[in-house]
Amino acid sequence: MGKVFRPSNRESSILSKIESSKEHARRRTIISARDHVEALGNAIAMKLVENQLVETTNKNSLEEQIVKCLENLCRADDFDIDYMVAPYRQLVPNPNVVSLYVTAFLLEKLINHKSVVDIFGADNEIYGCINQQVIKILP
Repeated sequence: MGKVFRPSNRESSILSKIESSKEHARRRTIISARDHVEALGNAIAMKLVENQLVETTNKNSLEEQIVKCLENLCRADDFDIDYMVAPYRQLVPNPNVVSLYVTAFLLEKLINHKSVVDIFGADNEIYGCINQQVIKILP
């Protein structure tokens, strides 16, 4: 018969603190993204085009789509965010929620946009490029 795990009160409080600190960091990142939507959208679009990960006919249109994605992230509830990033959650060990959301948006929705010709590179390369820009702009 399997052993039933019943955490003690001390273990429960430690697990609760860890979980709440992760949630707090996630909310803080999304709030700071709200304050830097334009700069973040411009930096991500520019870097994706510079690194030749996205081939586009109109860089401004790509930037507008990424800005809309970031605005949607700031208004979305936790379920919508988790649903969007679910296929890419295991991409990196400790993902940034903003980078992961933009990566998922790029790979799932933006690939079908009229101004995007093609998207090159592996998923983790795209995430890495986006995450570099997010880390530079968000504290």
